[in-house]
Order: sequence, then structure tokens, then C-alpha cells
Amino acid sequence: MGIVNVTPDSFSDGGETVDAAAAVERGLTFAREGADIIDVGGESTRPGAKPVPVAEEVRRVVPVIEALAARGLVVSIDTRHAEVIAAALNAGARIINDVTALQGDPRSLSLIAASEASVVLMHMQGEPRTMQDDPRYGDVVAEVGDFLAQRVAACEAAGIQRHRIAIDPGIGFGKTLAHNLAVLRHLAVFRRLGCALLIGASRKSFIARISRNEPPLQRLGGSIAAALAAVAAGAHILRVHDVAATQQALKVWRAIHLATP
Repeated sequence: MGIVNVTPDSFSDGGETVDAAAAVERGLTFAREGADIIDVGGESTRPGAKPVPVAEEVRRVVPVIEALAARGLVVSIDTRHAEVIAAALNAGARIINDVTALQGDPRSLSLIAASEASVVLMHMQGEPRTMQDDPRYGDVVAEVGDFLAQRVAACEAAGIQRHRIAIDPGIGFGKTLAHNLAVLRHLAVFRRLGCALLIGASRKSFIARISRNEPPLQRLGGSIAAALAAVAAGAHILRVHDVAATQQALKVWRAIHLATP
């Protein structure tokens, strides 16, 4: 899953693809490099991010989704707002990637249930503006797992079949370095839910904290290390900023471990 941020304030590439034409070109490049899904977002959910008016979010993402979907690409929309979900589905999006696990807007569940779209349910403690202030858990793996199980059950009760659901434990969303590492060490817990498992560790700050406090654009090595560890533990989808480098790493990893170059 290649990340296309149509925003001026994303933590890793703010402003690079805020223009629709640049965002479309980034998505097409990612597809050529081997991305299976293009994840388009119009609101940054980095720590401390301020909310974006829904109308502005729609204005940012719809032209990009339309252009990429028209070229036959599988497009997901990274949003927590039902109005944006509706506009994205009309524009051709096939996956809803929601950092609130469809709790951010009471209309989202029924809207997706009535469609044929798939959904990614992510765990986040708190909300983007304050989630990193002082995140605390008794047992982060158990609590994240319980939350995701509850959200999967809510989706199924609303009519969204399990095969349409992916889960994301939310690396960096209301979690300290220790929490993130615990989640990544115990991905098998989340696989027990029987849903596709998505991991988004690309360029996140925990990499810099382990290393030398590098800025986001200098975290490729750590991003790939986390991606390969996640795949080895059974992750099905990697949400990344660097598609070509991640694909190369995956091909070498598979050739070594699975004898399938």
C-alpha cells in the first residue's frame, strides 16, 4: 500500500503532493513500482495534527481518487469522516482506511455495510492532537487486540463480512516506543482474529528513537527492517512511503526464506 498524502502538513512528506496532479503522478509511480493499493489521504493524523474541514478534505482527495481509479488502480481512502467516505466511494475508492476503526463518525458503519467496499480498522488511543501526550496501557498487546476484536464484531453485526475487514494495530498512534515494539513483537496475537493484518511503520518516529533521531526522510533503513519483521510475523499489507525500496527488500527476503525470487 503506497501512501499518497494530499496534505500540506503530513509528518514525512508534507506538501510534496498537495497538488492533485502531483498526487496522481505519485500514485501512478507507486503502481509502476509494485504497489497493489494506493492510499489517498486528505487530512494528516500525525501527532498534534489539527482537524481539516470535511469539505476541504473532500476537495483534496476526490480528483486524485477519480484519476487513479479511472486507470484501474485499487484506491483506498484514509479518512475518519462519513461524508468523505461517501464522496470517495462515488469517486471509485474500494477500501476505507479509518484511524478510528469506524468510531469517528456514527454514519460510517452503515455506509460501508451498504457498499461493497473493504475496510481497515486501526487502533488509536485518544485522538491525533493529544494521542502522544502520555499514552498508557496495562497490557498494550492485549488491550489493542481486544479493541480490534470488538470493532471486527461491530462491523460483522452491521453486515460487513469478515473477508472485507483488515486490522491495523496502529503503530505510533497513542503508543510509546516500548508499546510499538511490544506490538511488533506480538503480531501473532492480532492474526488470531482471522482478518488481513496491515502494518504501517514507515518513517515513524519510533525508528529515530531507536537510531540517531533522524528526520523522516532518513528513516528508510528502519522502515524496511520493520516491514520485513512484520512480514516474517505474518503481516499481509505494508503501508509504506517507499514502494520501490520495500518491494526490492521483499523480493530478496522471499528469495532467501521462501525460495521464490
